[in-house]
Amino acid sequence: MGSSATPLAKRIFLPLLLVVFASAGCSRVGGGAASAPTAASARAQQNASTTPARAADATANPVTAVQNAPGAEPITLTAIVEIAPPAEAGPILQLPALSGSYGHRAGLHKIKDDLHLSASAALVIDQDTGRVLLHRNEDAVLPIASLTKLMTALVVTEAKLPMDEVISIADEDVDGERHSRSRLRVGTSLTRGDALQLALMASENRAAHALGRTFPAGLPAFVRAMNSKARTLGMKSTTYVEPTGLSTNNQSTARDLALVVDAASRNPLVAQYTTTLQHLLPVARGRMVQYNNSNRLVKNPRWEIALQKTGYIIEAGWCMVLDTRIAGRNLMVVLLDAGGAASRNADAERIRRVLSSPAKLVSDNAAGLRQIRG
Repeated sequence: MGSSATPLAKRIFLPLLLVVFASAGCSRVGGGAASAPTAASARAQQNASTTPARAADATANPVTAVQNAPGAEPITLTAIVEIAPPAEAGPILQLPALSGSYGHRAGLHKIKDDLHLSASAALVIDQDTGRVLLHRNEDAVLPIASLTKLMTALVVTEAKLPMDEVISIADEDVDGERHSRSRLRVGTSLTRGDALQLALMASENRAAHALGRTFPAGLPAFVRAMNSKARTLGMKSTTYVEPTGLSTNNQSTARDLALVVDAASRNPLVAQYTTTLQHLLPVARGRMVQYNNSNRLVKNPRWEIALQKTGYIIEAGWCMVLDTRIAGRNLMVVLLDAGGAASRNADAERIRRVLSSPAKLVSDNAAGLRQIRG
């Protein structure tokens, strides 16, 4: 190769050349999109049974990769795999008019609590008893960013639309205001199931918008269905105006979001898609895009997560919801408007450590939190 050739490693998006050698009994990429499962996905599947079984089996692998038939010749498959950029990396262009989150502008983060949480609003509920273990500004109405996509997923799945139906990314799906990152080019075709999975695990905005746009009665009807579902769930302070969460007018409270987390956790497909670690999407001949889960906690062996969703826009701050098991208790955790991705995860870890220790959190009548022994 001549000295003037540009090395592959110097390309802007650093695509990786993946050569997969598959033989009998070994998994390979082929046929369509492939996902890396998590132990929590086994728990999501169990939610569909008549007898719920919450504990995840660390060795469970419910998603089986395509394998060679016994005795078949070894197959060598070469594909260009590009790594999709994190959806929460922020907009390519920062808008000067946006200066801080709504919660910080209102001073919610200044309310002190014993855990020193970064999140302006927080709520932890024991799912088995309904008891509130922790609360902070849980009724504050705030933008919710990509937490919106949980409601998007509920409307799509409850409409029983065919998941194998192919939809395409259109110009209308492109974020022209925030210029959020996406590897789904206009004209890309993918199944509705792939779009749903990318929207949930990787917070892919174009995929989420395409799901709403291709709703049988169109995007306005989809948004009406989102708000109707919110009312059905008892979400009294929630408003949706679009299916991605890019709009600041998608707003809710920590209390309301606990209701949508509960509903989404009872939907096995939604729960599984939120906790998938990786997903390979074929987008063109010989080219695939690898999507990674937006929440690092799903890879952490200390966490048992049945459902999760993260979100970020400047006005919402860094948000996260979890359906998780801590110290033998099934909990819902809602964190809104943390100061950063690391702060959001630190809040979750702080809650986990406290609830895993002999000290227990209980709700207080005051706005903050208090920690008691017992």
